[in-house]
Formats: sequence, C-alpha cells, structure tokens
Amino acid sequence: MDTALRDAYIELHEKYFPGTELPIAFEVGGATDEVEKAPAPKGWRCFVCDLVKVRNGKSLVFSEDSIGCRGGRFYLGYDAERFPDFRYFLSTGKPGEMEGERYKQTPEIVDELDRGTARIPTEGRSIVFKRWDNLTEADNPDAVVFFARPEVLSGLFTLANFDRADPYGVIAPFGAGCSSVFTFPWLEQQSEEPRTVLGMFDPSARPCVPLDVLTMAFPMKKFTRVVGFMEESFLTTGTWGKVMKKIDRSNKRLVDA
Repeated sequence: MDTALRDAYIELHEKYFPGTELPIAFEVGGATDEVEKAPAPKGWRCFVCDLVKVRNGKSLVFSEDSIGCRGGRFYLGYDAERFPDFRYFLSTGKPGEMEGERYKQTPEIVDELDRGTARIPTEGRSIVFKRWDNLTEADNPDAVVFFARPEVLSGLFTLANFDRADPYGVIAPFGAGCSSVFTFPWLEQQSEEPRTVLGMFDPSARPCVPLDVLTMAFPMKKFTRVVGFMEESFLTTGTWGKVMKKIDRSNKRLVDA
C-alpha cells in the first residue's frame, strides 16, 4: 500500500478523533514476513478476543489452525459448512443434548438464514491482521476496522454516507462478531460500491470488547475515498468541534475507569 495514505490518516485521526485508538486492518493472503503467527487454541476461544492483541499493536497472522471457535472457522472461511445441528444451536437447542443460544426463533429460520450466507474462499490461505500504524508497503489491506464508542462512530457513520446520494452507506447485518469485522467487510470489498459495516452486536462476542464499544468496518476501496475527503467534510465544522469535546470527556472516563 501507499504508506503516504497510512501516514495521512494517522494525522487526520489524531486531528478529528484525538486520543482514540487507531483502526486495525486485515488482508487475506497478505505478506507474513516478520508477523507472529497466532497460537493454536487450547480449547474454545473467541476470535474477537484475539484481536485485542492486534488493537494493542501486535501484528498477527491467522490460519486454519489458529481459530478455536467453530463459528469463527466458518466466518473466516476455513470451514465451508456449518457443524452438525447448527440449526438447533443458534435457536431452540435440543432437550438433553444441546443448549440453544436462542438468537433465532426456530431452526427453520436458521436454515433460511444459512442458505443466504456467502462462503468465503480462504481455505489454505492465511489472514494477516495489523494495526493501521503497523502497515507497510508490502501490505494491501482488504478492510479497515474501527473499535469505537458512540461519538467516534457518529463521525465514521457520517463519513461512510458523505459521498452517497442514498441513505444506505452503512449496513448492520446479523451474524457472529467475527462476521462483522471480517466476512461482511470482505464481501463488500468485492463490490463496485462497497458499504461500511456496523457491528459487534453479537452477545457471545461482547465479553471481548470494552464497555460501550461497537465496530465500524470500511472496505479498503471505500476507506481510501474517505481519507481523501475528510478535510472537506463536516469534520471541519463547529458542529464536530462540539462532538470532539465529548470525545475528550469520553477518553477521560476511560482513564478514570
């Protein structure tokens, strides 16, 4: 990637979202030189929890052996099909055999949902996650993912819609937490007019993110455009200046917590 874009966004981020964490980025089949391999799980482990290390600055490369959750293996593309009885797992469960998550009302609804779920072609390929400031010329990210609180999200949401005539520049599709930071952003990157993905509503993934934090994931071709027009957007107005004061108060609350 063009490291000038990397550096330009870092400067803009500190200018308009001061004191908040930088986004992370991922690339399917990215360069793995000098990138630490995510360790093999010892039992079940949520993939979203692994991203805490990336958010803190450690670059990680994931492979089929790195994912300890069956949902994560599916949403990252390493399993082409759901595990047996998934339709019951996501809904009502099976008495005496399986406790259901009750995220869907019936197994039949799960079946219909699954028929419309795209499969991601990552089998045999690694996925590299890096924080934005750790990207190099060798990287070519597929998407950029923010972990943010409401004031920053309001800015990101409005930027995602800034160059669109329709009101649907952001989508919030149902799925596991990992689908909102990988699957749907990757799928949007393949489209001509990619949308931004708001997520991390999955109750099972919420223990892996801080209080009041959701995600906003920009397909890379969209994010490149966003960086280019930030300085002509609402961010330069007094309206955003008032929001920035709330961002500062929010940062101080995090420090005091």
